[in-house]
Amino acid sequence: MSSATPHPLGKPLEFLDDRIGLAKLVKKNIRKVFPDHWSFLLGEIALYSFIILLLSGTFLTLWFKPSMQEVVYSGPYLPLRGVHMSEAFSSTLDISFGVRGGLLMRQIHHWSAMLFIGAMTLHMLRTFFTGAFRKPRELNWLIGTILLQLGLVEGFTGYSLPDDLLSGTGLRFIEGLLRAFPVVGTYLSYFVFGGAFPGDVVIPRLYPVHILLLPGVILALITAHLALVVYHKHTQFPGPGRTNQNVVGYPLLPVYMAKAGGFFFIVFGVTALMGALFQLNPVWVYGPYNPSQVGAGTQPDWYMGWVEGGLRLMPNWETHFAGFTISWNIFIPGFGLLGLMAVVLALYPFIESWVTGDRREHHLLDRPRNQPVRTAFGVAGMTFYGLLWIGGGNDILATTFHLSINSITWFLRFAIFIGPVIAFLVTKRICIGLQRADRDRLLHGRETGIVMRAPNGEVTEIHAPLDPEEAWSIAGHDSQEPLQVGSGVDAHGVADPHYRRRKLRARASRFYFSDQLKVPTKAELEAAHSNGHGHELANGNGHARELAEGNGHAGSNGEGTKQVGAGGGSSRSEH
Repeated sequence: MSSATPHPLGKPLEFLDDRIGLAKLVKKNIRKVFPDHWSFLLGEIALYSFIILLLSGTFLTLWFKPSMQEVVYSGPYLPLRGVHMSEAFSSTLDISFGVRGGLLMRQIHHWSAMLFIGAMTLHMLRTFFTGAFRKPRELNWLIGTILLQLGLVEGFTGYSLPDDLLSGTGLRFIEGLLRAFPVVGTYLSYFVFGGAFPGDVVIPRLYPVHILLLPGVILALITAHLALVVYHKHTQFPGPGRTNQNVVGYPLLPVYMAKAGGFFFIVFGVTALMGALFQLNPVWVYGPYNPSQVGAGTQPDWYMGWVEGGLRLMPNWETHFAGFTISWNIFIPGFGLLGLMAVVLALYPFIESWVTGDRREHHLLDRPRNQPVRTAFGVAGMTFYGLLWIGGGNDILATTFHLSINSITWFLRFAIFIGPVIAFLVTKRICIGLQRADRDRLLHGRETGIVMRAPNGEVTEIHAPLDPEEAWSIAGHDSQEPLQVGSGVDAHGVADPHYRRRKLRARASRFYFSDQLKVPTKAELEAAHSNGHGHELANGNGHARELAEGNGHAGSNGEGTKQVGAGGGSSRSEH
């Protein structure tokens, strides 16, 4: 008879294992391998910031009163005693000055909201520039796009709840935006605000949306996003032993969970430090909202600054039709910019797939320089966004640098059309230049700075071979060719009814790939290796020849090309 004491969790775990196969499920997933790269932490920062938002928001809900009922303030903040204000603003002051740790928690909540949207933005930029949105991850990209939009709305609703002069000005912006909607704008405004602005119901209506509806939807989408990451396996950058069929990295338990847990506390600590040291949204300085007042230098939170910039830069265009006034100067930058961002982000993976004709699965990431057109489009979009963002602070720029606000506005009106084009062309040329430099390094190795003179007087510069990791990062991508359109007539002389569409697609494909450099072929690498000028690639392990095999490509598309690979070192590989 065994003297061992049975574990108290043994029976429940055995019960679950018998009915849902818990052991097999857990065993498979706790050994899930995740690659290790600093850029993958951006998504984790967004996730951890959302967790901090939930925790700090729960604390604030215990004291915040979402009511626009007018009261006379009699709290601890002396300068506002005796002032008429809403219960929402009064409770915000009580949290800031009357609740132990309340001001710190308010600032942690606000900073984590800023960090949440900022990390999501950077995470999506990383996904875009590396091509992580390609098949089979288009659905996850769409989820990320929706999450970004919901994050903007969630941030704005929270920004509006204190009912101070700054947030009230933001609600006035929303009221004007609703009124700009053709025909039904006035009805929409009265429906949202419960009558003429500002009404008495908008804060009570925004409150459940902010603390229940949007967080619930965001949490569900984050869960789906993470589930798809696990299902599709994580993307990884090209390197030794990394293919489209495996993942090289560390297992979920114990390595990755330990690192992720530590990183969560780092994010939490930095956010708490920011909340303690850097003042944010001092509502007591602004005072309670008064519809007849607007604070000088009023600015929205950074993530809405680009929409504000669009409103400030848009000319005063209006149309009068059938007794209705359509305010294009508000409708276009308001609904138009937000809608444009959502549509472009959502459709881009499918547009690129159609242009390139690429229907393969991709688990290896691109280096941005190896996709010059995509990278140029991304930088052009960032330039457009940045110029609008600058336009949102044109008054601050004018007073700070003693410039004419009209001159700034007119400059930006032209710059938002010219700047992205210049950014596109410059970025594309930079990417092509970097590709040429990489190709030269792959063919001739890296410069050592050593020059040798032969007995016959010939001077030779010595190039050292690249290390395998660097060579793989340079050569580990496919050489893609533009699509061919053909003659438009089949062998029987019948015209192709879709010829025009195919011709347009071929033109777009040529625009996308025409300037892209090809990966060196086997013959080119061997010629560079044996040219007698000291431009060596091989370092005794046949590395250069491995790179050259397989139709001259170093990619892993599964279509007649050989994937470069030497082994994963000490990292774990999941197949």
